[in-house]
Amino acid sequence: MAKITAATKAELGLVLPCLLVQHFASRNAQRLNQSLRELESHLTLRTYISGRYKISVANIAVWAAIRGNPIALSSVKKVYCNVSRWYSFIEASNPWITEATKDLTSPEMMERARERAARSAAGSSFDVVGQRQPQVDGPMKHGGVLIYRFDDTNPSNESMDFQNSITEDLALIDIIPDMTSHSSDYFQQMHDLAVQLIKDGKAFADDSELGKGDDSRKNRLRSKHRDIGIEETLARFEEMKTCSTEGQRWYIRARIAYDSPNGTLRDPVIYHCNLTKHHRTGTSWKVYPTYDFCALVLDSIEGLTLALRTNEYRDHNAHRLNFVRTVLSKRKLTRIVNEGKVWDWSDPRMPTIRGIIRRGVTAPVLREFILKQGPSPANRKHIDPISPRNVAIAADDVVYCDVIDKNNHGPPPDTAVHEVPKYVKNTSLGTRKIQTGRTIVIEHGDARSFELGEMITLMNWGNAVVRDISMIPPDAGAEASGSGDVSDLLVKHLVLELDLSSQDFKKTKKITWLAATDDKMISVELMAFDHLITKDKLEPTDVLEECLSPVMQFTTRAFADCNVVDREKGAVIQFERKAYYRLDAPYQGRGSSPMVFFEIPSGGK
Repeated sequence: MAKITAATKAELGLVLPCLLVQHFASRNAQRLNQSLRELESHLTLRTYISGRYKISVANIAVWAAIRGNPIALSSVKKVYCNVSRWYSFIEASNPWITEATKDLTSPEMMERARERAARSAAGSSFDVVGQRQPQVDGPMKHGGVLIYRFDDTNPSNESMDFQNSITEDLALIDIIPDMTSHSSDYFQQMHDLAVQLIKDGKAFADDSELGKGDDSRKNRLRSKHRDIGIEETLARFEEMKTCSTEGQRWYIRARIAYDSPNGTLRDPVIYHCNLTKHHRTGTSWKVYPTYDFCALVLDSIEGLTLALRTNEYRDHNAHRLNFVRTVLSKRKLTRIVNEGKVWDWSDPRMPTIRGIIRRGVTAPVLREFILKQGPSPANRKHIDPISPRNVAIAADDVVYCDVIDKNNHGPPPDTAVHEVPKYVKNTSLGTRKIQTGRTIVIEHGDARSFELGEMITLMNWGNAVVRDISMIPPDAGAEASGSGDVSDLLVKHLVLELDLSSQDFKKTKKITWLAATDDKMISVELMAFDHLITKDKLEPTDVLEECLSPVMQFTTRAFADCNVVDREKGAVIQFERKAYYRLDAPYQGRGSSPMVFFEIPSGGK
């Protein structure tokens, strides 16, 4: 690949998009990393790949190539800070790019919106009663409600633990439903309605395999018991209610249309036996309504006009929310948890409310997402003005620097502490302490970009000139040598000459740093997470284990400034020149486990 720095404007505008797409779309790690290293160097002091003041075709092409390559995207987020900065900036400042890559609106939905707008303009009103239908066999996933109903019609898969977790999840996002109900509250009414259906000739008893939803039902075959009499059906239902051996053979099915194109309408089962003790009603009932019957009855009783349901109910609903690169099936999520692919249901990689909150997405933004049903950088806009700034330096990548005074070329005065705003654009957040010292640490990526005599800016301290650069070969055991390819050498040590009188900060590199004092450098772990699966949507033929992302968690050991020890669990901060983070494990004292911070999604990744 041609060096980016050698490209002319014409090449950047016309040739570069075509040239780079194939390189950043490559799955060859060596080739890909070479391209990313060159892009990292090119973007050191640049906002765009090409074009000084606005986005160009080259930027769009390279952004799209990286986004479409999971290997490249993971490397960018974890290794290449300049490319990551550029990638996030392109995504945040041009939301249409992200929206264009996801088909969140279909022609059908657009047509419905137009029809609704026309009816609204004509004076129609729409009073909405909303309901989110959770089954209490898994923690709450995405949803928003006015009425909250626990669908506890299958005692074999339910427990109070899951029900309690759902209630806690509601509190996490400040949703107070107008009414909370349980399907079990209406067992008697549903039983009576089922009996009435039987008496009206609209339901029948069935003991064939058709009642179990096997391939015969998919082939739209007629049940041999479809014409069974009312009295016999009532007798079978009474036998089912005792859950006897004979009763357990039978089901009650609605007589609708066994050959319907919609599988949901093919004489669905509406009642079945279950001997498992119910967590609310005990052993009072041994027959239970199915979801197909229960949801319709209770929606009518409770006056619902809108229900948010997940993917498996698409044949039941007009439309649904759509999520990519994750799974919403409780069965599959349970397998992921039970097999140890994630920590638990609150893991920040999980599509549960508590997982999303733990990842750092705030409740107001989650609510806004549900209302808008589309992606946006809203989370970053919400947390940016309220996030204190801190510094973190990767622990495995530090370079020690001696700081000398410009005037006498000796060490500066003894270490000192001064205070600066926690965030210069929001002084109401208060101040934080900055510890200076004769020796500081910076990240190797920054040190590697310096040249002798270059003026740099130590953020929140002042300008300094690079006076000496000591380098060693990559092999830590090898002798330092001045021969060989300079690009292969590692920076071991720097000498910086502090010039506090210099006030020219416009063209200098802005560098984060920490004073190299053990009592002021706090051990932390910075964690970032990838998607659960490697493709946008699982197909019926896909094997879950083969589609799980091979690496979903990335951990960076780092040192943070001393101000982080005062942060409480759940606090959101920004580590300067890195990302926004949510504190998951607070400071427990020296000698204890490191503090743990989770990287917060910026609103599109």
